[in-house]
Amino acid sequence: MLPQFEYGDEVRLIRNVRNDGTYPGMDTGTLLIRRGAVGCVYDVGTYLQDQLIYRVHFLEAGRTVGCREEELIPASAPWVPNLFEFRDTVRTTRTLAVRGKVLVELGQEGSIMKVLRDLPDGIQYHVHFGDGLVLQVPEQTLMMAETEMAEVADE
Repeated sequence: MLPQFEYGDEVRLIRNVRNDGTYPGMDTGTLLIRRGAVGCVYDVGTYLQDQLIYRVHFLEAGRTVGCREEELIPASAPWVPNLFEFRDTVRTTRTLAVRGKVLVELGQEGSIMKVLRDLPDGIQYHVHFGDGLVLQVPEQTLMMAETEMAEVADE
């Protein structure tokens, strides 16, 4: 089990990291670092003798977080940033219709269910708008809901 990254390597996080209860002073489930953040490997260790854990310092966030190898890529690897993540509450910036039938009104809130990153038309999302309605929506037709914006400002 050889580590892919060494001390001093710059890495990018490809998944959101939430507190699993091991980060002191924050509630379990609290978002610690958003996907796309770049940090520096500070240490490499193991967990249960079969998982490599990298201690990564994220300078912008001022946090050092333990990350599994599958959560990291080299910082120099290609990366397309996205505005929203799983569970984010968003609001539409236009009315959404299919074959002329309006399904979602301008300004209606929805919840991000999935991020679709590798599409030729850019980033899109599966968004749940309630009553079982899930639509694939381009990023430019969404904005962060005000309640989410206030929470991000508090972090």
